[in-house]
Amino acid sequence: MDRKAAEKEIVALREQIRYHGRKYYTEDAPEISDFEYDALFRRLEDLEAQFPELVTEDSPTNRVGGATYNTFAPVVHGVPMGSLHDVFSEEELRDFDRRVRESVDSPEYVAEPKFDGLSVALEYVDGVFTRGSTRGDGITGEDVTENLRTIGGIPKRLAEPVPFLEVRGEVYLSDADFEKLCQRQELLGEKLFKNPRNAAAGSLRQKDPRITAGRGLSIFVFNVQQVQGETLDSHDASLERLKELGFTVSPVYHKSQDIEEIISFIRELGEKRGELDFPIDGAVVKINNFTQREELGSTARFPRWAEAFKYPPEEKETTLTGIEVNVGRTGVLTPTGVFEPVTLAGTTVSRATLHNQDFINEKDIRIGSRVVMRKAGEIIPEVVSVVSNPPDSTPFQLPDTCPSCGEKVTREEGEAAVRCTNPQCPAQLLRNLIHFASRDAMDIDGLGPALLEQLVGEGLVASPADLYTLQAERLYTLERFGEKSAENLLAALEKSKGNDLYRLVFALGIHNIGAKNAQLLCSRYPSMEAILAATEEELSAIDGFGPTKAHAVVEFFSHESTRQLLERFAALGLNLQALQAEHTADTLAGFTFVLTGTLPTLSRKEASSLIEQHGGRVTTSVSKKTSYVLAGEEAGSKLEKALALGVPVLSEDELLQMLGQNT
Repeated sequence: MDRKAAEKEIVALREQIRYHGRKYYTEDAPEISDFEYDALFRRLEDLEAQFPELVTEDSPTNRVGGATYNTFAPVVHGVPMGSLHDVFSEEELRDFDRRVRESVDSPEYVAEPKFDGLSVALEYVDGVFTRGSTRGDGITGEDVTENLRTIGGIPKRLAEPVPFLEVRGEVYLSDADFEKLCQRQELLGEKLFKNPRNAAAGSLRQKDPRITAGRGLSIFVFNVQQVQGETLDSHDASLERLKELGFTVSPVYHKSQDIEEIISFIRELGEKRGELDFPIDGAVVKINNFTQREELGSTARFPRWAEAFKYPPEEKETTLTGIEVNVGRTGVLTPTGVFEPVTLAGTTVSRATLHNQDFINEKDIRIGSRVVMRKAGEIIPEVVSVVSNPPDSTPFQLPDTCPSCGEKVTREEGEAAVRCTNPQCPAQLLRNLIHFASRDAMDIDGLGPALLEQLVGEGLVASPADLYTLQAERLYTLERFGEKSAENLLAALEKSKGNDLYRLVFALGIHNIGAKNAQLLCSRYPSMEAILAATEEELSAIDGFGPTKAHAVVEFFSHESTRQLLERFAALGLNLQALQAEHTADTLAGFTFVLTGTLPTLSRKEASSLIEQHGGRVTTSVSKKTSYVLAGEEAGSKLEKALALGVPVLSEDELLQMLGQNT
C-alpha cells in the first residue's frame, strides 16, 4: 500500500474508532461487537506501524478508554488507570513470553479472567471507604462514590485500618441479574440494555443512587494501585491480602512459569466461560513479581509486563426450525427463532430473538434457513447471517393481527416495530397497569409493580377499571397484605378518582403521548367527550402536537374496548373533566417555554409547574412561536434549534429573576 492510500484509510479508521468508542464508553450504546471494534483498532495499529510519520497525538492509539461525562465531578487518578495490549492468538502469547525472557530471568505468570464491566478505583483512608471513581480516559475519571456505596460487594470499612489504600476493580452485572433487569425494563416499557457491560456502566452513572442500588451490581477487585503502611511484592500475594481486607477477588486464577501451562488454562477458561455467572471477554496474563514488572516497564500506552487475550466470538451453523411471535408488554410483536440446539460459549442455544420485520428481510430469514449463530458479548444469542434457504421456502412475514387479542396491528412510519394498539390486549395488561398507577399518571400511592403482579395473578384485576372495584375483604387474603395496607390502598384509589383529566389521558398509555402531550391535549379539549369528538386534523393543529400524535390519539379512542373502559370509569366516579389550573400570578401569561437539559436545582417537573403557576405555558418542541428556551447542562438539539431560530435562552437563575425569586 502506498502512503496516500494508507493516509486515507487511517483517517477513515480513526473516525470509525472514535465514533464507536464514544458509543461504547460514553453512551453505553454499542453498535458493533467488541471483536469488530478490536479488528478496526488492530488495523489502525498495523498501518501506523508501517507509516510512523502518519501517527498523530490525537490518534485513538494514543488514548485510553473513553471520555468522561459532565454529570459527575472529575477525579484525577493518582496512579493512571491504563489499559492492556490486546492479543488474539496463542502464538502472540508465546511472543510475549519470549520478549519477557529476554529482559528478566525465570518469569512467573498469573492468568485470570478479563472481566467485562466498568473499571473503577476505590480509595480507603484508615480503612474507611472515602472515594470511588470511574476510569474515564485513564488520567481523569468521574466521582461516583455515592453510587458505589450502594454495591454490597464493596466494603465500607476494611478488616484492618490500612493508612491509605487504592484498589482497582471491575463493576459488573451477573448474567442472572442482567436477565432480571431486562425483564423489568421490558415490563416498564423501557429501552433494553444490549449486554451486561453496558447495563453495569449505565447503572453506575445514574444521578440517583437509589436507581443504582436496585440494579444488583457486583464487583471483583483485581489490583492494588497504591498502598501505605505495608509492602507487597507480588500479584498473587496482593490478591490474598485483598481477600483478608474484605474484598472479593477473582474466584479463579492460575500461576505458572510455563507459558504453555498458562495457555492451557486460558483455553480451558474459554471453553467454560458460558458456565460462569459473570461476564468475561478474555483472560489477562501478568508478570507476578512486582520488581520484574518495574524492570520491564511500559510503552507510551501499555505495560510490557501484561497482555490481554481476547476470545474470538464463537460462530456455529444450525437450522431455523420455526418462528414464534410474541406480544411484548408495550404491544410490540417480537419474532423469536427456534433452532436446532447448538453449543455456543459453553451453553446450549436453541432460541434467539429475530428483532423485527426489517431484520428478517435484511438477512432473508425463512423457516428452514441454515444460519450462522453467535453470542453477542458472550451472552445474547444472535443470527449473524443466512448460509442457505430451502428451495421451496418463502419469506417470513409478521401477522397482520395480534396473536394475543386478534386486533389489527400497525407499523408507524419511521419505526421498525409492529405494534398492537389495543389498550385491553391481555399481553400488555401488567405493564399498562404499572404505567396507569405510576407517579406522573394516576399517582396511586402503594400500588407498585409487585402488588399489581399479585392482583393480576390472583385474577382480581384484568383492567384499570377493576382497580376501583377492589374490596378490603379480598385484599386481606393477599400475602403480606394487612388491614392497614388495604385501607391505605383503597384511600389512594379513591383520591385518584379526582385527578385532573390530563393525568387520566396520560395513564391510558397512548403510544407517543407523554404527560406534557396529555396536558396540551386537555388544555385544548377540556373534557373526555370533547377529545372523543375531535378529528385527526383538529388535533394536528394543536401547537406542539403534530400529525403523528394526532393519529395515535384518534386510533386509540377508536377501539370499542377503549370506549367501554371510559364508560366504566365514568360509572365508577372518575373525573373526566379538565380542572381549572391554579395560578399564583400572571407574570408569564402569554409566554411559551420549552425545557431542555438538567437544571441546577429544579427538576423539569418542578420548573414546568412553576412556569404554569405564573401563567406561562410549557411545550415540548421549539418553533418560532416559542418565547423562551429554559436550558440546563447537557442541553441538546432543542438548544441548537433555539439558537438557530433566534429564540431567547434562559438559565434557571434568569427564570427565577423573572419571577422575583432571585437565588
